[in-house]
Amino acid sequence: MTDLAAALRHAHPELDRVRRAAREPVYLVGGAVRDLLLGRPRADVDLVVEGDAAALAARLGGASAEHDRFGTVKVEVEGHELDIASARTETYPAPGSLPVVAPAGGIEVDLGRRDFTINAMAVPLTGEPRVVDPHGGRADLERGVLRVLHPRSFEDDPTRAIRAARYAARFDFELEPETGKLLRRADLTTVSADRRRAELERLAAEGSACQGFERLDGWGLIDLRDDGLDLLRAVDDLLERPHWAEFAPREEAMMAAALGPPGGEELLASMWPPRPGEGVEVAGGRDPVELILARAMGADWIEQYLTAWSRVELEIGGDDLIAAGVPQGPAVGRGLRAARRRKLEGEVSGREAELAAALEAARAG
Repeated sequence: MTDLAAALRHAHPELDRVRRAAREPVYLVGGAVRDLLLGRPRADVDLVVEGDAAALAARLGGASAEHDRFGTVKVEVEGHELDIASARTETYPAPGSLPVVAPAGGIEVDLGRRDFTINAMAVPLTGEPRVVDPHGGRADLERGVLRVLHPRSFEDDPTRAIRAARYAARFDFELEPETGKLLRRADLTTVSADRRRAELERLAAEGSACQGFERLDGWGLIDLRDDGLDLLRAVDDLLERPHWAEFAPREEAMMAAALGPPGGEELLASMWPPRPGEGVEVAGGRDPVELILARAMGADWIEQYLTAWSRVELEIGGDDLIAAGVPQGPAVGRGLRAARRRKLEGEVSGREAELAAALEAARAG
């Protein structure tokens, strides 16, 4: 108990303010409890109050956002955003539909609506800290097992199958056998494309995304694009390099590597390595995701484009051409593009040579 109390204070010192403000039982729940028990870095903080979440948020300084449908509020405490919900139950009118929410009588009822046992634990913030664990989540956590709480879990919300891949990959956990059977019957088409994509993007943003997509493919829930696993691994490696990590959003690049649809990356990857000027013209208007995929497919010249060619700038600008008598319009852009290309090819150097090259191209129109 003492260890749990110390771990809680160390991981979430801001919860002391919640404890002082609480007039009804309030609990840390879900992923934050799971990660606290695993000794992992702090997760997002979700709290459940056996009472009015909005009233607690008001005593903490007021909600920054509210979601009336689910009785949840967000509030900032000491620089940390907390999600606070009133204890509730959820029922699903149809497979894949959004749930109908009703107040719950206590924390154990609320925990029964969760996805997996490892996320169905709570720690009270008042009194001596203890783990409220009605579904055996702590034992599953120690065994490295993912287990759903009831047989209709994936039918109610099929996106839980994608979450299963995310948690299994992140923690290197295995599916409990009955959970595995239920998961393989999940029908992701009963939820909207937006909800499916949002959950897949959460998986794609993880450091273990490759393993997560591999599991989904192995479970028969998605079809990876041709050579998708190899492409995922290659993109993942590239994203470890700062210039690529800053160039393309991880979740978009990993999603495209896993699922497509294929775009211009295959054509870019098949090109004979261009000269610098041509490479800038070809790559300059492309989607960053296409470029990282092409680079992952073996187009080494794109590395040169990103780290060197794209950073070459002219010493002149459009005003210089206009001052030299070129009328405003397409001729100015044509001249600047030609001068930059020749600079990239090493044909011109210095302001005067750039201006001469630009004027020649602008007037050749």
